[in-house]
Formats: sequence, structure tokens, C-alpha cells
Amino acid sequence: MGYAIVVLAQTVALPLVSGAVQLAVGGGDPVLVFGMWWVFWGVGTRLLLAGLAQVSGRGPTAEILGAVTPSVQEKQLVKELGTANIGMGLAGLLALVPGWALPAGAAGGVFLLIAGLLHVAKKGKNAQESLATWTDLLVGLVVLALAGYVLAGALTA
Repeated sequence: MGYAIVVLAQTVALPLVSGAVQLAVGGGDPVLVFGMWWVFWGVGTRLLLAGLAQVSGRGPTAEILGAVTPSVQEKQLVKELGTANIGMGLAGLLALVPGWALPAGAAGGVFLLIAGLLHVAKKGKNAQESLATWTDLLVGLVVLALAGYVLAGALTA
């Protein structure tokens, strides 16, 4: 239950609330504002926390791989994935620097989109993995939409 609350907060509630507050207080382009907050929360904090859990050995990643008792190689793989998630998460936190949302979130957003797509067809997902799948897709699509919007703006400028 705690996992679901954290993931839903990071990928739905916190980006929406943060974006709404920023728009109410300071205005701005809604696509850029919400995109920035989705990168910060959905890529930055989400991948950072996932990476820390994976590196510490406390995350569900080994179980998702199908390992009841992970082998040394599976533990190593999970830790290496964790270090990648930490790096992408730290980059995502830089979304709050003006103009950095897209470059800071690009790798993490693409990673989440592809991971979500790979998990869609997987049979026998538990509730945590299903939630991760759909929220990965949501964040990945938001970052992709942000990229399209920024690119279209750059081409018409």
C-alpha cells in the first residue's frame, strides 16, 4: 500500500499540484510548467528512490525478475540498474533549473516509456508491477509530449 501511495503521488498528484500552484502564483506556459514538474517528480524523485532501493537491495526488482532467492548475478544486475536509476533521478531533479526540464528528463523519460512498453505484455504481473507499468508509461508519454512541444516551438521560432 505504501508503494502505491508513493508512486501515485510522484507520478500523478505531486506534478499536478506543483504545476497548479506554480501557474496560480507565477503563471507561465502550462505545458512547460507541468512538464517540468512531471520530470522533477516522475523522473527525478521516482527514479532516485527506486535506484536507492535497488542499490540497497530493498526494492522489488529481483522479485520482478522472477527470483525468489536472487543469485549473485541477479543481485549485481539489480544494483547496476539502481546506479543507472540514481543517475537519471539526479538528472531529473535538475528540471527545476530554467530551461533544463527536457534535457534533464529525456533519458529517464525514454527509459520509463520503454520499460513500461516492455512490461505491458508481461503475463502474471502483481499489483506493484502493474502500477509501475502504467505509471512508467504515463511519465514517459508526458516527457515525450514535452519534447514534441519544445521541438515544435524551436522549429517555429
